[in-house]
Amino acid sequence: MTATYAALLRGINVGGNKKVPMADLRAVLTGLGLGEVRTLLQSGNAVFTSEEDTDRLTAVIEAALADRFGFPVRVMVRSASELRAAADANPFPDPASDPAKYTVTFLSGRADPERLDAIDPASYAPDEYRLGDGGRELYGHFPNGLGRSKLSPLLDKRRLGVEATTRNWNTVTRLVEMTER
Repeated sequence: MTATYAALLRGINVGGNKKVPMADLRAVLTGLGLGEVRTLLQSGNAVFTSEEDTDRLTAVIEAALADRFGFPVRVMVRSASELRAAADANPFPDPASDPAKYTVTFLSGRADPERLDAIDPASYAPDEYRLGDGGRELYGHFPNGLGRSKLSPLLDKRRLGVEATTRNWNTVTRLVEMTER
């Protein structure tokens, strides 16, 4: 059965490194036989349809991107229903009130809560995070902005034990809308 998915690419088009033009990304995904390929912004967000499951899609897309661009690109794939569930589970009240200050970090697997327990939240206030119930999303609130946060850089593979890519609340809600059309 055909389903709609979002692919979230990690670490591309940041500071002039790992350039992946969105037209090229669409061409790669279309070349893999994925349907209705669309991209959002320049930071590696794609929506498409496929009959494959998320594990298979992740592996195939990562291999195709490495082949096409010559460097590894980690990809987190979420189905439309997984993306909707992640948005609905945001534990912070009213992230739409200031969406640039709220994030969802999508993880390649379950984060180890014990690793997160090693972070003293009081040391990073007013920034805060919460691990989602399924352990595959980490929600953040950064009142002074993500760029000024001392907490945000800690929420990476070394700390979490899994790959991670972060999107602000506007991007998350736009991806939900795109996958539900």
